[in-house]
Amino acid sequence: MNRTTGPGRDTARRTAPPRRTDARRPSAGPAARQLRAGLPRYWFAEQLLLTLSGQRPVHRMLGHTLPAAYDLLVELAPQAPLRPPAPGGGTPVVHRCDQFQPRPGVIEAYARIGSGDRVRALAFRLERGTDQRWRCSAVELGGARA
Repeated sequence: MNRTTGPGRDTARRTAPPRRTDARRPSAGPAARQLRAGLPRYWFAEQLLLTLSGQRPVHRMLGHTLPAAYDLLVELAPQAPLRPPAPGGGTPVVHRCDQFQPRPGVIEAYARIGSGDRVRALAFRLERGTDQRWRCSAVELGGARA
């Protein structure tokens, strides 16, 4: 008989997967990003961030904004107000985005944008059109409003 455990044996055969001995947990990053991507407020926050940091052209927002908000984006985009302050300052990211619904079909959203040590606020208003698509009707960043 060939024994694998017991006295005199240096190794034991394990029949279960190894157990975690530390308090760390796997990242919820990809799952959380996928869940966030389905929410209109996060999608618009990401798109506005890409536009206002100079990573995407402003005309990309043309079908997703109402005229007043688009005009403000055209005015703000060349300045790239959300661009990192210095090279290597970190790529800007949406840390959090919450919303308030004053009435059905309207979302007033506010996002916290981080880039390195710097944190900025971005507020915007979304309105659902008769075609059931969300469009940005107002943007506020550092006092600039549409």
